[in-house]
Amino acid sequence: MTRVLIPSGALGLNYDPEALARGLAAKPDIIAIDGGSTDSGPSYLGRGVSKYARASTKLEWAGLMAARAKAGVPLVIGTAGTCGTDSAVDWMLDITREIASENGTTLKVAVLRSSQDPDRIAQSFETGEVTPLPGAPEVSTADIRACANIVALAGIEQIAAAIETGADIIIAGRTTDTAIIAALPLMQGCHAGGAWHGAKIGECGALCATNPQSGVILIDFDTTGFTVTPLADGAHASPHTVSAHMLYENSDPFILHEPGGHLDVTAASYTALNDTSVRVEGSKWVPSDRYTVKLEGARPAGARTVVMALLRDPRYVANAAAWADDIVTKCTAKVLDRMNIRAEDFRLEIRLMGQSASFGALETRTGDPVEIGAIGIITAPSEAQAAEIGKLLNPYLLHHPLTQEEEQPTFAFLFSPPEMHQGIVHEFALHHVLHLENPMDAFRLEVVDIG
Repeated sequence: MTRVLIPSGALGLNYDPEALARGLAAKPDIIAIDGGSTDSGPSYLGRGVSKYARASTKLEWAGLMAARAKAGVPLVIGTAGTCGTDSAVDWMLDITREIASENGTTLKVAVLRSSQDPDRIAQSFETGEVTPLPGAPEVSTADIRACANIVALAGIEQIAAAIETGADIIIAGRTTDTAIIAALPLMQGCHAGGAWHGAKIGECGALCATNPQSGVILIDFDTTGFTVTPLADGAHASPHTVSAHMLYENSDPFILHEPGGHLDVTAASYTALNDTSVRVEGSKWVPSDRYTVKLEGARPAGARTVVMALLRDPRYVANAAAWADDIVTKCTAKVLDRMNIRAEDFRLEIRLMGQSASFGALETRTGDPVEIGAIGIITAPSEAQAAEIGKLLNPYLLHHPLTQEEEQPTFAFLFSPPEMHQGIVHEFALHHVLHLENPMDAFRLEVVDIG
């Protein structure tokens, strides 16, 4: 049996210290925690930085380093620093060094790097070794070379190589959410389907149970399946909560694709052992003919300025969409007339918060809002151009009337100045896989001695 302790769905989200202590008392074989994902958009990958505050990350990581020392087992983090780029891995390594120095600790740290050279990926795209997944954007080699950062998602083979170094701590770049949990059970001969399925259930900590914010769960893997147990007070797992997690961030509730194959849980059975633990068996791992790893890339999409105004006049609230469309038309014409910029080189839009801002024409709910936030979003090639277009938009959001016959209205800006400059923004450019002859071909592994 292999016992994996998962403190939280991601480092930076906090965890229940009492539940963690219970996990340590259960004598786990490894402590595994995720460091991030693409959930929060392309900016973190594009910039190669963490979403989470350094102070919070350091505090929680220090607690897990102390837990590792007490348990005497490896501690592994995947997708370090939210995005898993080399810069994010170095950021996490610096925090580790800082904590070790403050505590006078000696450590052996394995560092797994996932960043890719855009030129190399572009060449692999030309030779057919990079292929699109369903829904992937149309890209060219120029698009790939324009990426600020590209990462490959490591699987269990790369994590296993890091574990085999005998390191106390493993800091991994971008990995699949499941790899850091499934690796050791598979290395120790546990059921392949159960290892991958249990890793999927445990990827977000206690999200597969009641009291999901507590974070801490324990998963026992063996030769026929796995058992999941949340450890916080008031946290209970049931066949419903566990099976439902296959729906989380997954287009197919029965199939999960991973490097080297896919998980099929069609025949899985979920049994409540008590009011807390659930036993799962019957999952199947299906190896693929070729080994592939997913690629994620983000490229600069221009500079952005945001301007926000509030509408409360009932007539303007009721006609906000027509008002916004008219502003976009008139302001766009003014930009083209007064600035040296082509229409295809900038984008101006107004989103109406409180009126279909998220789903647009797909929105089905109706109602009569009292107040609407009108958010003007400008994206242009440079920060100076985005800022200039924002100033051209400013008078429209402040005073634009629905008709020429009526008195000039005045709306409210949230701030002075109202223009908020986001600087360079990024967009995802890759939803592809890279074909590898050897799983380590796209990754680099090094061992660092600290203290």
